[in-house]
Amino acid sequence: MTDVVQHILEDVYALCAEDTSGAVADYIPELASAEPDRFGICLTTADGYVYEVGDTRVPFTIQSVSKPFTYALALADRGEEAVAAKIDVEPSGEPFNEISLDPVTERPRNPMINAGAITAASLVTGDTPDVQFDRIRRSFSRFAGRELELNAAVHASEAATGHRNRAIGHMLRSFGVVESDPDAAVDLYFRQCSLTVTGRDIAAMAATLANNGTNPCTGEIAADPVLTERVLSVMTTCGMYDGAGDWVNRVGLPAKSGVAGSVMAVLPGQLGISVFSPRLDEHGNSVRGVLACRELSRRLELHFLHVGRAARSAVRARYSIVDAPSRRRRTASEQRTLAERGSRARVYELHGDLLFSAAESVVRAVTPAADEAPPDAVVLDMRRVDDVSGVARSMLDALAEQLRAAGCAAGLVDPRGTMAHTVSTLADRDGSGRVFATLDSALRWAEDVVLDRWCNGPRQATEVALAAHPVLAATSPAHRDRIMALTSAVTYPAGTVVADVGDPALGLVLVLSGRVSVEFVAADDVVRPVSTLSAGMSFGEIPLIRRSEFGLRITAVEETAVAVLAPTDFERLRMENPAATADLVITLLDRAYEQVETIVGALRRSGPA
Repeated sequence: MTDVVQHILEDVYALCAEDTSGAVADYIPELASAEPDRFGICLTTADGYVYEVGDTRVPFTIQSVSKPFTYALALADRGEEAVAAKIDVEPSGEPFNEISLDPVTERPRNPMINAGAITAASLVTGDTPDVQFDRIRRSFSRFAGRELELNAAVHASEAATGHRNRAIGHMLRSFGVVESDPDAAVDLYFRQCSLTVTGRDIAAMAATLANNGTNPCTGEIAADPVLTERVLSVMTTCGMYDGAGDWVNRVGLPAKSGVAGSVMAVLPGQLGISVFSPRLDEHGNSVRGVLACRELSRRLELHFLHVGRAARSAVRARYSIVDAPSRRRRTASEQRTLAERGSRARVYELHGDLLFSAAESVVRAVTPAADEAPPDAVVLDMRRVDDVSGVARSMLDALAEQLRAAGCAAGLVDPRGTMAHTVSTLADRDGSGRVFATLDSALRWAEDVVLDRWCNGPRQATEVALAAHPVLAATSPAHRDRIMALTSAVTYPAGTVVADVGDPALGLVLVLSGRVSVEFVAADDVVRPVSTLSAGMSFGEIPLIRRSEFGLRITAVEETAVAVLAPTDFERLRMENPAATADLVITLLDRAYEQVETIVGALRRSGPA
């Protein structure tokens, strides 16, 4: 089954692949030889799930995408106050390699431009540049979730041509910003930029920032959450250089680009994105990388100023109809089938606000694994969902279509109409609804889906003749005729309270068509549905035989036809035909015992229907 999020990534990939503008970086000879049409997109969620399309496993050097991570290490080593004394956090509005400092503070304007990045590298603790570099490499590796290595050829190429950066290094030394050997600091910066990564690595590094500094794939802590917030803040305002303002306006994600063609973007608490495409624009940012991030932000509603409460996982509970059957009584063959096949109908209880990340977790939870057969029915319980964004609605809509294509029916419990715009997809093609007001009605529907597919034995009828009613069919023909003669036909309109708590015995009521609900009414007037009785079932046996009041409320769910053996007629039968009475009572006691078991089981299940 094609995954919904994967399909979105593939759409964005196909759209952006058409743009062949821009050119590879040529001021570093090794980068000039890059294949310009390489292109990959990778999205890693804050719980470690990876979506990818295109050239996400192709190695390239990290370049300036390294800057946030070295800045994080410098903060960890020196503390925020000491780093702030050397590097400001204001947007520069200048190209990334400008040879300048802030005219007032005489410091680099931020750690995302080269002057700030060289300074940050010099602040990493270590007795020698080799020790400093090894600490940088190991720190980056924790973010990526694997050991990263130096690309010696790229490092040599940068070292041979990096005269402008050396000029920046000596400027920093002359102002006392860099206090060590400026050439060593610049070479350390060259080495951090020359670490080899893939698009999948960058997405993992971004997801680690999104996950408060803990790598969601390995569980290893790469940075303190407080420092992660500081890094993301600077990325937001400075990460895309002199194009940062337009980026924040149109994409709205903390981000960093690199001249090898990588763009890294982060949505805190939700996901990390990596796009790799070597063709650069006039700002030194990947053309396709910027375009792809714009499209993903628009389609997935990722802008960090989008208002809403996103849950890490929107799935509150998941279970099958074996674990929580409906309250409808079933025939013996139906019960056997549901016991054997009920795990093929699944219920997912959702909660909170459904934005992209929450909807993605739902899609992933519901979508069967590649080697798993799809279920027969899926029910999404939306009763605890407060809000659904446009992208989440479209994702669930697409999920329902994909389930349908795989032979799985999909339904909603949505009493407040939260997913109203998706009814057209979730409704049956013949117009019958798959959007339910109660969980129990959805459970009955899911059970029917399974039974329609797998049950070969007798099914619960929608209408039965009086003589064929199971209560009477269990008696001898002579006794059956006498009992039938004493019954009277009654039809209850939908909504009629047939019997309420405390009412006197109504008699034996045999349901011939329609449905009635059985409800328990607590002392505080809280009503809990217990079961639903349909054609071929009965009620009133216990009050009749025990000469007691009703302990439950019986209400007609729809127009319901019944046959009633009133208490006076039951007493007449007992006096005139004791054998027929005994025959009937034995049948009623058997059925009453079964019904009590059903009621007790229902009352033990928690949660309103």
